[in-house]
Amino acid sequence: MKLIIAEKPSLARNIVAGIGKMDKKDGYYINSEYIVTWAFGHLFSLADVEAYGPETEDKRWRLDNLPCFPESFKFELRRSDGKKDVDAGVKKQFKIISTLANRADVDTIVNAGDADREGEIIVRLCVTHALKTKKAEKRLWLPDQTPETVRRALAEMKDESEYDNLAGEGYARTYIDWLYGVNLTRYATIKTGKLLRVGRVIVPIVKAIYDRDLEIRNFTPETYYVIASSSVTHGERVELTSKHKFTKDEKNKAEELAAKYNGAGAVVTYKNSKTDRILPGKLYSLSTLQNVLGKKYKMSMAESLKIIQKLYEEGYLTYPRTNSEYLATAEKDKMRSIIAGVSKLGYPVRFKDSKYIFDDSKIESHSALTPTYKIPDKDKLTEKERQVYSTVLRRFVAVFCSEDCVAEKSEIKIKVGELEEFVLKGTVILEPGWTKYDDYNSKDKLLPKLEVGESVNISFKPQEKKTTPPKHYTIETLNKYLKNPFKDDKAKAKELEENGEVDDAEDYKAIFEGLELGTEATRTGIIDNAKKSGYIDLKKDVYTILDGGEFLIESIARLGIVMDKYKTSELGKALKKVFRGEMSVEDSVKLAEREIKEIFDNSSKVASAPPADTGKVGEIVGKCPLCGKNVIRGRQNYGCMGYTDGCQFKMGITICHRDIPITEARRLLAEGKTAKLSGFISKKGRFFSGRLALRDGEVVFDFDK
Repeated sequence: MKLIIAEKPSLARNIVAGIGKMDKKDGYYINSEYIVTWAFGHLFSLADVEAYGPETEDKRWRLDNLPCFPESFKFELRRSDGKKDVDAGVKKQFKIISTLANRADVDTIVNAGDADREGEIIVRLCVTHALKTKKAEKRLWLPDQTPETVRRALAEMKDESEYDNLAGEGYARTYIDWLYGVNLTRYATIKTGKLLRVGRVIVPIVKAIYDRDLEIRNFTPETYYVIASSSVTHGERVELTSKHKFTKDEKNKAEELAAKYNGAGAVVTYKNSKTDRILPGKLYSLSTLQNVLGKKYKMSMAESLKIIQKLYEEGYLTYPRTNSEYLATAEKDKMRSIIAGVSKLGYPVRFKDSKYIFDDSKIESHSALTPTYKIPDKDKLTEKERQVYSTVLRRFVAVFCSEDCVAEKSEIKIKVGELEEFVLKGTVILEPGWTKYDDYNSKDKLLPKLEVGESVNISFKPQEKKTTPPKHYTIETLNKYLKNPFKDDKAKAKELEENGEVDDAEDYKAIFEGLELGTEATRTGIIDNAKKSGYIDLKKDVYTILDGGEFLIESIARLGIVMDKYKTSELGKALKKVFRGEMSVEDSVKLAEREIKEIFDNSSKVASAPPADTGKVGEIVGKCPLCGKNVIRGRQNYGCMGYTDGCQFKMGITICHRDIPITEARRLLAEGKTAKLSGFISKKGRFFSGRLALRDGEVVFDFDK
């Protein structure tokens, strides 16, 4: 007899549907071959700090039991939120699991947790705490929850031991997040007197939004000039804009160059047109699907994940928490089956064996999100469920569409003397193909009818422009940043992506190495937690920082807690090493403990340093080293009052996590150098000392030799 432990009741029901007839009992199903029971997600959670010290009636948070680094971590049955007692439903269901696992006729335990590291350890913890004698253990791995997949997976189960590295990553992630969350949340809360949620991932996410919003808030528009021409040749307007830029004070230089260009004349040196296919977008990962749903339907990540998860549990979509946009080569026959079902709906689809679609090297655990062969009755879906399902279906149709999108791509090069070459590109859609079924934003762009050797009329002149502030993070742009926070975004990438030619090797390398902030499985919940904690806000599709988020980031900086993308990615890389068997769980935990210990070792320096007097908003600090006008204390900077006239001088009130007192700001402006200051914190989290100095109107560090 095999005992199958599903992660949730809904999965248990789907497994039963795949097995066939079973009798329903209190908390499980049974027939002659299988027993199917379930957890409620996490039945166990890590015990709190107090479980590792002497029993005491005083449950208040204290500094004297921090940092807490357990020799071995203790798990206990989950308690109701805010209550001392174990949840009654949890206690009852675990007793059922324990009784079934120890039945004499049960010889095999089957882990049917969700197909990820979290699901792996949810069921393992149940088995570890329930099983009194050793039994065979197997793993049921389900890429979707259709009856056909369940039946196939039951016949192909592997030994549970083959997933030990995945479990190791899951345990390491759980221990490390506990160490950071418990130790630093308590430390920061006790020090500030306000509950601050300090976590390995939540802090860098909030900080990204904080940094972007401060950039926008402190942005000062700058005037600059370009030289541009807009003239008519053969009845058609030709627009040319030079790559050269000039500052506000260089308008005369812009005029001189414009005159040079106009004197040199312009000639068409190259023209080419070719008919080409435009490829559709890739199949969806969870993040890319959430990006589209957020942008198009203003769905928050939490809302979209809830709907995607429901459609998965009902067997309509494949496993949702995937970070890949590719399919495994072993799934080709499965795709043929799904394509056959989709074609019956009237869509022109056919199987395509392409590296653009099937690529094992771009898959870590799970393939891209696709529909299954089980197609829902649209009338039984809510409006939002229809929006989610149709988004996935339409992308699947686009990728496997038998009708190509054909376009004429044109390019013209115009040379102005020997001074500059201008490249004009145009695209005209000739056959819409897959664009009839999936979104495609590019519009026809026609180029003027010019021939090689023809002269082009030009009239270059200076054109005044202003710099614009960065944009607030949206669901899409924040997701892209979190997926690869070290990527240097380039305009070229957008152009390639529109043509389906993007080289995504860098993104997948970052994911596989653990450089991303959070994962597809955790990111949504962490962002939702940041919203519920009052740190960030999401309106329509735009994230902004709230006062609570500013207080969090500024408070932990003053406390010497560095938890930025660099620290988080170091720990993410350690987790991936555990998954690959290159690092033990214990070593990854020791890495986190060392980082936390350093914060507590430096806490005496932080605690003894009184808050810096940075003055009041509007208070005069001194004279500007660039223009001589008054420098005043602003909200976030000491800045020159001459900014309206173009003066760029300013210095942050906080530099490298240390507040700069107004007395030192005055000394800097008067003497060109501050006293030696301690308490600065580097990007790597190291404390250092140094003087601030003025150099050509810039504030720089001046270290003693």
